[in-house]
Amino acid sequence: MSAALTNLMRSVPMPETGPQRLNWGGLLRFVAIGSSGAIGFIALSSLTMALPTGLENSVINGLCYAVFILPIYLLHRRFSFQSDASHRSALPRYLAVQASALMLATLFGYVLYGVLAMPPVMASTLVIGLTSGVNYLLLRSWAFARHHIVAGVPA
Repeated sequence: MSAALTNLMRSVPMPETGPQRLNWGGLLRFVAIGSSGAIGFIALSSLTMALPTGLENSVINGLCYAVFILPIYLLHRRFSFQSDASHRSALPRYLAVQASALMLATLFGYVLYGVLAMPPVMASTLVIGLTSGVNYLLLRSWAFARHHIVAGVPA
């Protein structure tokens, strides 16, 4: 193989191929980080809604949710997925996954509450589980996808 072709091949990102094995440690960190973020969000939004801010609770809710987006992204990138994907690539993908999660949660909620008439606690638990499961798969396989390191250069 020519030296020019060899150098070119070293600079081309090589995504992982084949099925990825489940990383139980990463999955546990994903659940722990997500749960911690949810608890933090509940605490912050509850506290903020109790203050005389003059804002509607729905606005406070949205602002409190937004506060957690970047920290949770950084924690997932570093600990859950141990990703080497650039922020330029991973952050927009992460935001897209979060937007799709809102739509999925709405859809799952419609089906479980409206169509199947499940009790609220059971339906909410299933919505969280289903949405989190889809999120994990999308984040792992797309937003924080790992790349092979070729000749010491991360893709």
